[in-house]
Amino acid sequence: MNNFFGGKGLTIDGLIHLSGREAFQAAQDGALLVDLRFKIETDYKKFGLPEVLYIQFEDLKSRLSEIPKGRPVIMADSVGLRSKEAVKLLLQRGYNNVANLNGGILDWERDGLPVIIDMDKQLSGSCTCRLRPRN
Repeated sequence: MNNFFGGKGLTIDGLIHLSGREAFQAAQDGALLVDLRFKIETDYKKFGLPEVLYIQFEDLKSRLSEIPKGRPVIMADSVGLRSKEAVKLLLQRGYNNVANLNGGILDWERDGLPVIIDMDKQLSGSCTCRLRPRN
């Protein structure tokens, strides 16, 4: 299988890391974005793409069969750390066309890429571990 992500992003230690703009274009070209964030986070803010697969990082191993092997996949989270670990796991399990969204949804939004926000589910808290619905 050819490498869908060849020549895109930065390759570090064998892992491809895409910028938000590169990931957005790849999704438009057919790659599937897998969002690994907690449901409380994805309820508030979603990637503004027509197709996103939501699998919490903790459930990834048990739900791998939901991720198609024959399709390019971009793993995403809040900042790109857990998604990097997810890319490693998928590569170990025989996935070929897998990339990490560098900077996660934070950089995605900062770069002006589309997001869908439900203000009724707005979060507050000093860090991710303390996030709670504001209302």
